[in-house]
Amino acid sequence: MSAPGAAPDGPTTHVPAAPVVGVALPVPEPWGGHLQRLRQDYGEPGAVHIPTHITLLPPTPITPDLVAPLRQHLAAVARTHDPFTVILRGTGTFRPVSDVVFVQVSQGVSSCERLERDVRAGPVERRLDYPYHPHVTISHDRSPEVLDRAFADLAAFSCTFEAVSFRLYLHGGDGIWQVVQDFALAG
Repeated sequence: MSAPGAAPDGPTTHVPAAPVVGVALPVPEPWGGHLQRLRQDYGEPGAVHIPTHITLLPPTPITPDLVAPLRQHLAAVARTHDPFTVILRGTGTFRPVSDVVFVQVSQGVSSCERLERDVRAGPVERRLDYPYHPHVTISHDRSPEVLDRAFADLAAFSCTFEAVSFRLYLHGGDGIWQVVQDFALAG
């Protein structure tokens, strides 16, 4: 969800008139880049501008005056959560409800759920279309053949990393997610 070369610790200089925000746990290298390239290979149109992540707050339109209170809320949330181990392993799908194939979060689920609940309890309230299920999207709204291939290709995928921070992203309508700020988990 960020632009290549965006500074992960600095604020953006411009808040668009109708901003859309998102909050996510970034998947670090080398796995993040590998999974992002696969997502591009599966034909995802905007995948080049969507870094690999576990969503905590899905894309949410807000008013510009909520950006600063949201940042303050996220800083407070980060101070109450400890870093935790995430294991991504194997694939899953939301089909037939939604044409999504994902890499499963097999360890760190409860930590993601608590973090997601606290992130959404702030000044930006967002109703979810579906119950929260932490995952890493690999292919979305592609043909059944592409979804089947993605599901099979990553069935044996596994990686482990420490979730040490989460990110606030801003989308200004240009197709690119800009990193606004990283929030270190420091509970």
